[in-house]
Amino acid sequence: MHSVLDRALDCVVGALGKTTDPTGVTLHRSPDSGRARLADRAFDFNSAVPSGVRFEMLTDATELELDARLTVVLPLGLPSPGSVFDLVVDGELREPVVATQQSPVFFDPARNSLEAGPDEPATVRFRLGPRARERRVEIWLPVTPAVTLIDVRVPDGASVRPAPASGPLWVHYGSSISQCSDADRPTSTWPAAVARAAGRSLVNLGLGGQCQLDPFMARAVRDLPASAISLELGINVHNADSMRERAFVPALHGFLDTIRDGHPHTPVLIVSPIVCPAAEQRPGPTLVGSDGMVHTVDRPAELAFGALTLARIRELLGRHVEQRREEGDDRLRLIDGTMLFGPDDVADLPDGLHPNAAGYARMAERFLPLSFGSSGAFGRSGGGAGVNSRA
Repeated sequence: MHSVLDRALDCVVGALGKTTDPTGVTLHRSPDSGRARLADRAFDFNSAVPSGVRFEMLTDATELELDARLTVVLPLGLPSPGSVFDLVVDGELREPVVATQQSPVFFDPARNSLEAGPDEPATVRFRLGPRARERRVEIWLPVTPAVTLIDVRVPDGASVRPAPASGPLWVHYGSSISQCSDADRPTSTWPAAVARAAGRSLVNLGLGGQCQLDPFMARAVRDLPASAISLELGINVHNADSMRERAFVPALHGFLDTIRDGHPHTPVLIVSPIVCPAAEQRPGPTLVGSDGMVHTVDRPAELAFGALTLARIRELLGRHVEQRREEGDDRLRLIDGTMLFGPDDVADLPDGLHPNAAGYARMAERFLPLSFGSSGAFGRSGGGAGVNSRA
């Protein structure tokens, strides 16, 4: 076996940046410059969780070995089920590959502190098949840990080179609802499942807790050669109580204006928040209780003016998408997020905020026809249709 790390990095799809240090190479789903200026540990971590990031290579190797540090945050005292990788060979999805060696960081809610556990880099092996010809191989990286690549190896004499794109580029921006850390495997996040079913190449910019309409993320979307763009907006603004109505509306328009600077005619689909019972009629911030459930906090009435509930965020998104359409942007559409995951689905919302694996599968099934179906936002007749909502 010999190292092909540099050649493997040329095969990475779905990352926007990377950092290299003596511990290895960390792929990021955000621009390096914007991340450096923000200097936020939570943003850095979620950017390094490679949801949707994968190797897409042509290789005649019979097997591939990957060394990586898998940093996972766990509640104190709880074990991890391991980190799941997916392998696709010539379009065939193989059984998931699970790495049990991880580098845990334990969260103690009583002290609101983090404590590093043992650092155990993992070696993950992928059996590709007999060496007869060059194959298209995709290795989808895990959706729960932050991943630092240490090495990639193939047998001596085997070749590795980038594969052609799997389809036109779909760029999706969103929150933890799109990062999907509770999916049971990397190809089962709802964006990944939709992309594979629609024959699209995915860049998933869903960052847990970090969908705050940051201008540098709008520029990142603007500069990608996307044929379709979707934006899952609103829940993190509520979770963090980071904006009131006065700030949210111009931030929304500024984000869209920046995207339109680079994509004046590309279809853009906005997804409003899915259901979150604790936040529907109450403004944020949201907190996690000792029972693991999300809840909101009371605030004096005199401090509530302009505060955003989820219901109000959906109203504002609908109103301002319609305003832009009236101004001439008929390639902009909106889906009410409760059409993807609504009040009838809360049994699959274990913490009151994040769907479980079954919930994400249902979201994929519902999103696919609304987006890439023949009458969907990205379909052949989708551009001129009106706003999708329950109203």
